Parts: sequence; C-alpha cells; structure tokens
Amino acid sequence: MPCSFRPWQIGGERLSTVRLLRRTEPISYRTPLALLLVSLSLIVAAWWWLATPVSLSRAPIDPSDKLECVSYAPFRGSQTPLIASTQIAAEQIAEDLAQLAKISKCVRTYSIQNGMDKVPELAEKVGLKVMLGIWLGGDRYKNAAEIAGAAALTKEYPGVITAVVVGNEVLLRGEMTAADLAATIRQVKPKVKVPVTYADVWEYWLRHRDVYDAVDFVTIHILPYWEDLPVRARYAAAHVDSIRKRVAVAFPNKEILIGETGWPSAGRMREGALPSRANQARVVSEILSLAKRENYRVNLIEAYDQPWKRQLEGTVGGYWGLIDADQRALKYPAGQPVSNYPLWKIYLGCGLGLSVLVFGAAMLTARRRPWSPRFLSWLAVGVSATASGVLFGIAVDKMIYESLGYGGWAMWGLLLAAGTLAPILGASALIAGRALPSFLELIGPREGRTKSWLARGLVLCFGVTTVIGAMTALGFTFDPRYRDFPFASLTMAVLPFLALALLNRPTHGTRPIAEAVFAGVFAVTAIYTGFNEGPKNWQALWTVAAYLMMAVTLWRARDEQPQAKDESARLSDPTTRLDSAVL
Repeated sequence: MPCSFRPWQIGGERLSTVRLLRRTEPISYRTPLALLLVSLSLIVAAWWWLATPVSLSRAPIDPSDKLECVSYAPFRGSQTPLIASTQIAAEQIAEDLAQLAKISKCVRTYSIQNGMDKVPELAEKVGLKVMLGIWLGGDRYKNAAEIAGAAALTKEYPGVITAVVVGNEVLLRGEMTAADLAATIRQVKPKVKVPVTYADVWEYWLRHRDVYDAVDFVTIHILPYWEDLPVRARYAAAHVDSIRKRVAVAFPNKEILIGETGWPSAGRMREGALPSRANQARVVSEILSLAKRENYRVNLIEAYDQPWKRQLEGTVGGYWGLIDADQRALKYPAGQPVSNYPLWKIYLGCGLGLSVLVFGAAMLTARRRPWSPRFLSWLAVGVSATASGVLFGIAVDKMIYESLGYGGWAMWGLLLAAGTLAPILGASALIAGRALPSFLELIGPREGRTKSWLARGLVLCFGVTTVIGAMTALGFTFDPRYRDFPFASLTMAVLPFLALALLNRPTHGTRPIAEAVFAGVFAVTAIYTGFNEGPKNWQALWTVAAYLMMAVTLWRARDEQPQAKDESARLSDPTTRLDSAVL
C-alpha cells in the first residue's frame, strides 16, 4: 500500500521517522468483525454444550428414599485427623448428623478419635443408626485403646450401633498381617453384642481368605475410579455389581456389604475415569438403583467433601462427598438438573467479554499501522480469542477446586493471569508484526532490554507460563499420580505465543540457551507423560499437546541483539520502525 514516506528524510529519532508514515487508504474491519462474530458464536455453542445437564432415572439423593448408609467424617476447612490433637466439637457433629438424618438411615464411622466417640449419642437423638469403626494401625497400644472405647460405646448405645467395623484397609496399607488382623477381630467379638466385620478393598479379601472365618459378614470396598485399571463412569455401576457377585461366589455363606463405593466430583483423570459433578451424580444414581433392584446393602463414600484428604490423595481425594464441605449444601438436590458447570452463565459472559477484549486490542493496534494486517494474523487472533473465551470459565473452575494452600492459589492464579493476558497482548503483537520477545528482553543486559511496556508484559506472561508449565511437566514425570492437568490455563497462554513464533518469527538472531533448554524439557516430558497416562486420558493428551506447542514456541524463539544489525539498516525497514513505535 503506498504511503507518503520519503527515504531521504531518514534520520534522527525513530519515532519521528514513523510519524512521517501516513495511511492513504482506510483499514477494512470487515474481516476482524466477521471473525469476532464467529468467535462469539462458537463460545456460546461451546458453553451451551458444556453446561447441558445430565438426565437421571433416579435422583442421587432423594429425601423420600433415604440412603442405606453413608460414610461420615466431620472435618471442615483446615480440620484434619492427621493432627492427633484435633477435637471436633459436639455441636458441629450434631449439626451434621441432623442434616444427614434427612437423607440417610445410617452413618459409618472409621474411628472414635478426634471427638468421634460422641457420634452414637448424637445419632440417637436424630434417629440415625451407626456402623461404628475401630481404627487399627501398626501401634498396638492405640489399637487396644480404640477397641476398649468402641466396646464401651456398643454397651452404652445398643439400639444405635448396628455393627462394628474392626479395621479399615489395614491390609492394603500393610500395617498388619492377615493373621494379626484375624486375631484382633476374634478378640473384639466377645466384647460386643453386635455383628463384627472388617473393611478392605475387594481384592484383599480374595487374597486373605483366612479373615473371612473371623467376621460375621464381609465388607468390601469397590471404587471404580481407583481400580488398577480405572473404570469409566458409564460402566462403574455394572463394575460394582460384577465385583459384588464375584465376591459372593467366593464367600457364599455370609452377607456381602459394599462398605465403600462412589465417584469423585473433581480432580484429575485416570485413564478414561473422569471426575466430574455429572459423573458423580450418574454413578451414585445407577449404583443405588441397581442395589435396590438386586436387594443388597450399599454404603456410599462419603457424606461430606473432606479437604484434608487432598494432602494425601491430591484434588480428587477431597471431592467424594455428596454434600459440599464449605456451604454444607447438597450437591444434587432432588428435582434439580445436574450440570458440570452450575455457574456457566457467568463463565459464558466472561468468555464473551474476553474475546471482545482480544479483538479490541488487535483492532486498536491495526489503526496505527500504515497497511492492512494479513488474514493469517487476524485468523490467529480469532483462534486465540475463541479458545480463551471457551477455556476461561473452565480454567477458573479448575483453579477454585484444585488450588490448595497459599502456594497452590499463587501458582494456579499466576498461570490463569498469564493465560488471560497473553491473548490480549499477543493479539496486539500479532497485528503489529512484533516477534515473540525473548527472556533476555526482560532480564538480560540493560542495553538489550525492551523499553516497551507491551513487550515487557508479553515476555512476563511468557516467562510465567514457561516456568509453571515446566514445573507441572516435571511433576508428571516424577510424581504424577495425584497431580491435576493444567490444560485450560496453559492452552490459553500457549496459543498466542505459538502464533507469534510461527507468523512473526524474526529472521535474525540466535537461539537463546534458556529457551532451548526449556524446549527440551517440554518435549521430553510430554512424550513420557503421553505414554505413561495412556490414550484414554484426554486431559493428559490435551496437556501433552500444550507442552509440545510450548516446546515448538520456545525452540523457534530468537534473540536479536542490538549490535547484530546496523542501526541504519533497521531504520530503512518500515516494519521495524513501526513496530518500535507501536510497541
């Protein structure tokens, strides 16, 4: 496009040279406006699909059809049984049991420590039965104290305590031998007048059949999500029923109680097993329907979300409850639709606003250019805006559920901030023709640092994304079991960086060592994570794709040193002069 630029007037300040440039034709906004409309439409369609509620034949929690039993632990907020001195007030337990009495006939406990010895007394007042748990471990003195306390409670509340569970997954943890466990159960039986059982993962019952002779009935745990070969939510109920029948064949003369079963509402995928609100509601509903039809007892895990379990099992450990930990509200009230994103309208609005901001930044930059931007640049802006608009709500939702402690909130908050700002700053850089800045432009030698606030913001977002992304990638390599996949925030940030690296790559400069090292880290860890997690885990595959995009972006990054080009040559390039002015 012609302009009123006169080459003999080159000299002096670069900004004054740029001011000589004049647009002779108005820029057309038809392309960006059309892409904006497409972007907004895709965001609306995506969130309409994401928020679609599931249809269930039976409400997961129905006050008119109470649960047989549900696992109960009273801990809220920072309360944890991992601290021996923790004592839960009777008023707090009474409040919980009054709520649980409306939806369940019984509660199962795991210990009489931490104030849990008050449960039988308080349960009696609201009409709840109790399956009293005795916690066993490697300490024989603590075991003896638990047994003595439980025996006393069974005598004091004979009409409330219906059974005693002597030990929970002690064989799984390897803290007792099967012989010691059987001896302990036989020691307890004469001291109580109610049926006695032991609870463990179903596989351990089949491995240690000698425990069968010591109990009055068999209590098995069937958790499809935690199986060695994780089971998808759609097959979870059938899996539970199949395992129950298998155990019943192995132990034909005693009742088989499913002592723990359920599904998490949040956390990372394990192969094809996806924690989500909809999946939890579906699994619980189908298991309860099957149990009623086949006439067997089920104890669901668990009544309330337990935040303290996240320290042991990651995000997924804290979200097995039917009731929210903070608000103490039912996740799935009867008669209400079940959606994975109850706040989807807010997320949709924020996503639409973010898309408009991205296009707005690009259009404002385009007004300062003496020529129309390339269609590929506008298309890259559209892709980035659409992805950000869809993923912003998902990223916020994940940050809320997955952040643990100040460190967790800081890390995921910074990544979300980078993912939100990167599309906006990246759109401006794409339209201006600005290359992806290197880390040295922010933290390198003074003479090589950028003076542009926009470039500083862009490289800061790039650095935050690189460091946090590398931390998560290394985590999936060395300790992956309980880690969450940051696919949403990471993708929001990576896409504009990748577009800059592909479309606005500088023709001069060297490959910085820091970017090259990080590129190698992302590439290697991505390959390992993909093979380790398997092809069924779409969260892992998505995250791996983001890591690979980050590797390509970092590898294509160039560092243009000031001395690498003659200043007069730089000034003779209109693109360089304009980029300097705009950025």
